[in-house]
Amino acid sequence: MSLNWRCGIGTEAEMEALAARFARAIGRGAGTVFLSGDLGAGKTTFVRGLLKALGYRGLVKSPTYTLVETYSIGGRSIHHFDLYRLAGSDELEAIGIRDFVDGQTLCLIEWPERGAVGLLQPDLHLRIVLAGDQREIAITAYSGWGNAVLHRMSEDGHRVSLPETDR
Repeated sequence: MSLNWRCGIGTEAEMEALAARFARAIGRGAGTVFLSGDLGAGKTTFVRGLLKALGYRGLVKSPTYTLVETYSIGGRSIHHFDLYRLAGSDELEAIGIRDFVDGQTLCLIEWPERGAVGLLQPDLHLRIVLAGDQREIAITAYSGWGNAVLHRMSEDGHRVSLPETDR
């Protein structure tokens, strides 16, 4: 059974606050998180806020041209992918995506529809929809770990609902 968590965001600071809340909910957990949304929706801003909240102090840049950036935080690896420039899952297989998604790391994958959907199973899928100057955030869990993360997030409030069938 998958859970959903939703909220509205109005500013970059609110996006970073949401990312910090997400960081508290995941703790030192490992899993795969898909991040979807139009260009400029705030996917990289979310990742930047998440990494900062997890303790990373360096520069966080979008891996649009490098495809993946790896961050080491407290002995744990976090891989940030941006698949925008990929033509499909064959290219993702060629870079050895499965070597990164090993159950021991946190993988954050922007633009999963460019090759990861069908190839990888996300634990969580964060969707950002632009609505004027607001952003509607919906996070769906697809695993036990993902459900636990959303339960921890719901302890602070906001809506958790059941179930969603599409990805």
